[in-house]
Amino acid sequence: MRKNLPPLFLALSLLLIYLGTLAPGLTWANDGADGGDLITAAATGGIPHPTGYPTYLLLARLFQFLPLGSLALRTNLLSALAAVLAALLVYLILVRLPASPVAGNWLAGLIAAFSFGLSPLLWSQAVITEVYALHAAFAALSIWLALFVPSLASRARLDRLRGLTLGLAIGNHLTSVFFVPSILLAGAWKGRWQLDWNVLLRSSAWLGAGLLVYLGLPIRALSNPPVNWGNPVTLRQFAWLVTGELYQERLLDLTRAGLLERVQAWANLLLQQFELPGVLLALVGLVYFFKPSRLYFITLCNAILFSLFAIFYASFDSYVYLLPVFLSFAIWIGLGIGGLLQTAGQSARGLRIVVFTAFALLFCVLTASRWGSVDAAHDLRAEQFGARAMASLPENAIVFADGDRAIFALWYFHFALGQRPDLAILVPDLLPADWYLKTLQSVYPSLRWPEGLPWPPTISAANQPRPSCYLSSAALEEISCSPTP
Repeated sequence: MRKNLPPLFLALSLLLIYLGTLAPGLTWANDGADGGDLITAAATGGIPHPTGYPTYLLLARLFQFLPLGSLALRTNLLSALAAVLAALLVYLILVRLPASPVAGNWLAGLIAAFSFGLSPLLWSQAVITEVYALHAAFAALSIWLALFVPSLASRARLDRLRGLTLGLAIGNHLTSVFFVPSILLAGAWKGRWQLDWNVLLRSSAWLGAGLLVYLGLPIRALSNPPVNWGNPVTLRQFAWLVTGELYQERLLDLTRAGLLERVQAWANLLLQQFELPGVLLALVGLVYFFKPSRLYFITLCNAILFSLFAIFYASFDSYVYLLPVFLSFAIWIGLGIGGLLQTAGQSARGLRIVVFTAFALLFCVLTASRWGSVDAAHDLRAEQFGARAMASLPENAIVFADGDRAIFALWYFHFALGQRPDLAILVPDLLPADWYLKTLQSVYPSLRWPEGLPWPPTISAANQPRPSCYLSSAALEEISCSPTP
């Protein structure tokens, strides 16, 4: 029972912290504007922006059936529990697996797990609707499964589970493909540069089985949902969606100066997560106590691959792709602390007391200092915007929305909550896309469409006397409507 107290304390305390800062409804906190898209797609059987996130949609829909709070709150809870699971798995990887160099050292595991669980990036994603907390949980679960050593009788079952988990992880976020090389090779490693090809093939086959979750996207599209990015009912449209073709131009779109700036941003983000002492402890664990092992191989591979992708993918929010990097650093912090305690030998008992006391104080300080920067519990901007729009838009208005905040908030209130069915919500930037026009024609059959390329003025003219209104993320306080003729 005593050995279960540290992980129980870890899980309960993190859950309470996350719940205390959890968004109570739709939120724009922590760059969470995409939440309206994800919640609405999950609730209506639709498809969110590329790459579709089929694993996330299934889990989010299950949480939406919970009999508590608003639809958005229920979906936010998925992120909170996924973040708790990710931190708990960090503890189990370090303390409960014989393959860990610090196995049995609960203090090292606890400090590493809290370092990750209270890192500003993971915490910020734990309190909103987004795919990244679940992304971190899949990363930690994949590492744990790769290091777990089963009995001979259950080895084949573990191989299947490893592959299936990787497939479902890719179904949650496409960048999980970066886990595949290290996890599969570590699971099949026999030593002395030899691989167990049966293990590799079995895991790969079940990875393919996990990827079948993507087949749910064209099935969802066949029902003509109101949110139906790409309408992936053909192979070409399916490929456009799941490969993120819409965003591919951002990859490697950097100047030399821009590259240097992003490398500096990477270093600054790392310091923000763990502070200088944490980074130094991680380097001690990685370098000074380095021992060739599957744990070091996996964490180092993941840190390198995800760092390179986040740096070279020229998007304003690519920093969220660093979560697996920070997961690796948290594990190295545990290895560093565990290694130092083992080196201390006979004096380790006194050192443990000092370390535990310092950690307890640091835990309180970090929780208090980071609370305000990630707190989404008081962010009511999206809810207030949506409620105001639903209350003030004229009857039967055609609403042209611009910007993710405005678009996705309107979708949430209009489609997910079913408010103001008299409105027609249109996104001008998507009108040139055939798939979007077909979706609009299915959702709003009463609208008349002008010949040629439809755009706001021609659509407004074809649908008089319906008023036309304009909402933009750049001016959320303004609702501009043309008078009804």
